[in-house]
Amino acid sequence: MSRIVLGVTGGVAAYKAVMLASRLRQSGYDVDVVLTPAAEAFVTPLSFSAVTGRRAYTDRDLFAAEGPILHVALAQTDLVIVAPASADFLAKAAHGIAGDLLGTLLLAAAGKVLLCPAMEDDMWRHPATQRAVRQLRADGRTVLDPAAGHLASGRSGVGRLPEPEEILAQALRMLRAQTLGGARVLVTAGPTREYIDPVRFISNPSTGRMGIAVAEAARDAGAAVTLVLGPSELPAPQGIEVLDVTSAAEMYAAVESRFRDCDAFVATAAVADLRPRERLGRKIKKADLGMELPMERTTDILAWAGSVRTSRQVLVGFAAETGDVPAQARKKLMEKHCDMVVGNDIGEPGAGFAADTNRCLFVTGEGEQEVGPASKRQIGEEIIAFVAERLRGR
Repeated sequence: MSRIVLGVTGGVAAYKAVMLASRLRQSGYDVDVVLTPAAEAFVTPLSFSAVTGRRAYTDRDLFAAEGPILHVALAQTDLVIVAPASADFLAKAAHGIAGDLLGTLLLAAAGKVLLCPAMEDDMWRHPATQRAVRQLRADGRTVLDPAAGHLASGRSGVGRLPEPEEILAQALRMLRAQTLGGARVLVTAGPTREYIDPVRFISNPSTGRMGIAVAEAARDAGAAVTLVLGPSELPAPQGIEVLDVTSAAEMYAAVESRFRDCDAFVATAAVADLRPRERLGRKIKKADLGMELPMERTTDILAWAGSVRTSRQVLVGFAAETGDVPAQARKKLMEKHCDMVVGNDIGEPGAGFAADTNRCLFVTGEGEQEVGPASKRQIGEEIIAFVAERLRGR
């Protein structure tokens, strides 16, 4: 049976950690709980022992006179979860401060770590906390964003601990079998911007959310992932090489430089089809604006990839449409030599650009499959499952 360490820091949300420990145990995992001194002000070791059937540890156990070195033994685990993770704990963890049992074992843990912050809205948004989160993510730790809602102070804002079921789902994703272990996956995401002058450009509403979800799903399946990301306000995913680009030409150049070394290419980006024939170096004055703008076509990145791909590579494209989605997706599948095209109607509520969810049609040479409505992360996992299956057959 796999083992998980659940760390609990101080905060009203600590009561949810008891439910999380219970759900982890029900999912078939041995759960060792470590409480900080502040956590003991809210919950007791006995509560956790009752739901896990195992001893819960506190700082009093750190310097035991006999037995193995506790923090080293606990760190040899499949996953460390800290829920709730207070602002104090995040700041210390980001700097490698190991002043208690939980901080010490986290520093010794070479495996996967999932941190689940919970605090007041102002504390979460404070630059010091955000710096700590960025550093932890850069170090390869997974940090969930807190939820919005009613806070302990009586105010509303962002800072609630995600519900135990959400944390459990993320933990199970992180523990999932590495179906893409050793594979190299290239993903494009977001829009491109084709500048007319220094202040005007042609673009679209894509946020990059779908592509980031695909990249994260590939990473969690064990792949080495490169994400070519157009302009996006979303945070860069951790554990993934991100190549920031702006224009379609820059995106093509980035893809061209990495394509031949990848095992799979998933092209989710909404790349501009046209760009101004000339980009002016100065702002066009309103009085000088005309009614016509000479345009030229950009490179069709997916078509190029389909023309140079090898038989070992898996190619997945997207078709964001407003008309006959199945017909357009099948046409793209054939013309651009893809293994699969993910079609979606961007005019449908809860799908397409800037939405958290999507509803898609997976079109392959073998047929069609409707997927969703579901979160974009779930859609991304389905795409990566398809990629893994195709790679196994090659």
